[in-house]
Amino acid sequence: MLLLSLRSGLFPSPQYEYFNAVLINEVDEEGNNVELGGEFVLEPNDHFNNLSVNLSLSVVQVPTNMYNKDPAIVNGVYWSEALNKVFVDNFEKDPSLIWQYFGSAKGFFRQYPGVKWHPDEHGVIAFDCRNRKWYIQAATSPKDMVILVDVSGSMKGLRLTIARQTVSSILDTLGDDDFFNIIAYNQEMHYVEPCLNGTLVRADRNNKAHFREHLDKLFAKGIGLLGDALTEAFTILNDFNQTGHGSVCSQAIMLVTDGATQMYDDVFAKFNWPDRKVRIFPYLIGRESAFADNMKWMACANKGYFSQISTLADVQENVMRYLHVMSRPKVIDHEHDTVWTEAYVDSTKGPSLMTTVAMPVFSTKNETVSGILLGVVGTDIPLQELMKIIPKHLLGIHGYAFAITNNGYILTHPDLRPLYQEGQKRRKPNYSSVDLSEVEWEDKDDFVRLNHDVTKQLTHTPDKLLLPLLYLKGYFGITSPESDDVGVALSRGHGKFFFRGNVSVEAGKRLGSVFPGLNHSLSAVGDRELIQEVLFDAVVTAPLEAYWTGLALNKSENSDKGVEIAYLGTRTGLSRTSLFVVPEHLSNQDFLTAEDKEGVFNADHFPLWYKRAAEQVPGTFVYSIPFGGMETLTQNLPLLYMYSVLTVLFLLKPTIAVGIQMKLDFFQRKFWTASRQDIKCYLIDNNGFILVTEDYSQTGLFFGEVESAVMNKLLLMGSFKRITLYDYQALCRVYAGSSDSARSLSHFNLYSWWHVDLSVKGQSQRSRGKTMMVPCDTEYPAFVSERTIKETTGNIDCEGCARSFVIQQIPSSNLFMVVVDNKCDCSSAPLSLKCDRLKFQKDRKRPETCHPFHPEENAMECGGTAGLSAPLTAALLPLLATFISR
Repeated sequence: MLLLSLRSGLFPSPQYEYFNAVLINEVDEEGNNVELGGEFVLEPNDHFNNLSVNLSLSVVQVPTNMYNKDPAIVNGVYWSEALNKVFVDNFEKDPSLIWQYFGSAKGFFRQYPGVKWHPDEHGVIAFDCRNRKWYIQAATSPKDMVILVDVSGSMKGLRLTIARQTVSSILDTLGDDDFFNIIAYNQEMHYVEPCLNGTLVRADRNNKAHFREHLDKLFAKGIGLLGDALTEAFTILNDFNQTGHGSVCSQAIMLVTDGATQMYDDVFAKFNWPDRKVRIFPYLIGRESAFADNMKWMACANKGYFSQISTLADVQENVMRYLHVMSRPKVIDHEHDTVWTEAYVDSTKGPSLMTTVAMPVFSTKNETVSGILLGVVGTDIPLQELMKIIPKHLLGIHGYAFAITNNGYILTHPDLRPLYQEGQKRRKPNYSSVDLSEVEWEDKDDFVRLNHDVTKQLTHTPDKLLLPLLYLKGYFGITSPESDDVGVALSRGHGKFFFRGNVSVEAGKRLGSVFPGLNHSLSAVGDRELIQEVLFDAVVTAPLEAYWTGLALNKSENSDKGVEIAYLGTRTGLSRTSLFVVPEHLSNQDFLTAEDKEGVFNADHFPLWYKRAAEQVPGTFVYSIPFGGMETLTQNLPLLYMYSVLTVLFLLKPTIAVGIQMKLDFFQRKFWTASRQDIKCYLIDNNGFILVTEDYSQTGLFFGEVESAVMNKLLLMGSFKRITLYDYQALCRVYAGSSDSARSLSHFNLYSWWHVDLSVKGQSQRSRGKTMMVPCDTEYPAFVSERTIKETTGNIDCEGCARSFVIQQIPSSNLFMVVVDNKCDCSSAPLSLKCDRLKFQKDRKRPETCHPFHPEENAMECGGTAGLSAPLTAALLPLLATFISR
């Protein structure tokens, strides 16, 4: 925490100019610098995504709808220039910092390092720092709010349009810690969303968007009974507060109307006095001021603020004023609560996720009891930097770290997918409000959430379901009351034992000639214990290089060159590979390269092949093919992967996984020894996918798609188990011209899981129309073999025809041989299941601090046509600015 002594008691001169973010380096027709522009040195900097920045100065952005030379703006910009030194010092102390900024309550935004801003094609910059979540969260306490909208006959025309915009702007100021509802009133009460009658809902992105859609359905008619509306609002706030589900902090009623014929003191006396815990914020719509006194009295008598909105251009600035009033108790308490926002994508830093840490800045003027909020300071933090503090190598093969907000929204998680497509910048609509329950793949037969409009049943299983199904334990560590929660998920049993190498760093440096860049890594990595582990693995696995080289050299010219690559990986991330063919002849040239994200070690996860091998019984091999069936395999050169794990048995700790890549036809030739027309033979893996069959086109398909009746029998006999998983971050292709978006998961036929023609029935007529990708929920089937069953025989009755089959586990592998007689057609056996949909109420952690009111608050500053918009006095105030040092 750093206290700044600013240039107190000084006015900016009339000629004072500042560096405006939009106008810097702009010239007029004569080549002269424009006003508030000037020469501003900008140089590309790779730390800021190669943007041209100035590391010595900050710039100031002013919203387009505000006057750049307004005295209040100029005065605030002048005294906040002292932040330049603070910004520079912070960056010198911690070079990992990126953007630092100060958002003023007057509307201007000071940003470091200085960078040029560019308006849109209409010459507008819509950014207003006071509308950003980091500003709102830092400036105010959580709140419960009821918005009353007058829809009596006098509100017709432009007034109703202004009222809708006012309500929409109020919604913009609400965050995930707030709860709200909207009631339109005339002679009756009309809940904008009827199903939320008498309650409040969290102000998350989806809920606010839903209410906005309903605002256009408001129509003006009848007479307005404001007294009944106020009574309803007080009742809702009181009842909802008693449940403990809301903010349990500040409460407010926002009144949007063109007038009030009386002051309704009887209603306030009954529900709000003497404590005045509910603030009233009246917004008088229109130019007439006949009822202004009544409405201002309501605000002053209930610790609120009165504003008059005459035009659409007045909406934004007048709505924002209530935030300053709500911040008064926090300011008087001098509580510098630190807030962390949800994750977001910063366009200046590419598609990587960020979070903002922010803190309010107050006036410390002793004689002030109004509680003057000067603004909010903040800094952006890349989440990948935040997660570097986690020792991921200690979490095990299936372990991972994650961070969530107090509302359960994901900040970072290995399976968070915020973008429509990896590597692109197009973000999903709700990417910043993804709940932890939506990221974890669930095995739940009795639950499907209702947040998305689109829910799909998919017939193909994603490659993620090739992962072993594990029981995970989560451990949370709350870093501080103000910050978010960081947790780790560990596979059950992990952490009981630890395998430790004993190769010294000095001895390991001699391996530098074998591993280029190893010496640099030894000097760069600070975890000496991890270095020793890597060096131990390098020493132990070194003989395999010579062994593989000998195999390649001794390979006769006439031998079948089926094996292409041999490879291994260790628990520390060390990898070794050996080619048995020249690189140009590799069937899959992306395997074990940077393009193969699931196949290589990185800081976030172990490769998929390592994970699968680690969960197998020690000494057994895993066989797999590239997922997706024949269409995803290299043309005419399908591949088979075979890998196993070496385990230290007395520690039960997987240490090294080894594998080979071979051509599938090479493996099939080893497999087939005879051909009979009366039987069908299949080789399937432990997830039910076909690796070998006589019909080459069936390779890679799910066994149930080819032999649905046999697969169904295997499920009933317990040889396989079906598990239903739900993915709440999926993307679905829908017909753009249809409103039918498969909202429900109703009865479905089990065979639709493996019969495409059944699952897409009804969509063929729309297939030629325009389609689009939208976020949706998808339901996936996963099938897992039962390891204890070694051999099973069975019979299927197909309309009087008995069909027999046998399934046998192949020793030391994840494979099963299935032999089915070929005399019956059992493709139409019926079976249906039911999928229930239940509502899900998310858990959340309420913010630790709350500042709803203060006994010393000066409630008489409660609005007017000028109100809080008057400039600050000439005395320049000391500024308390806090930045997070990481």
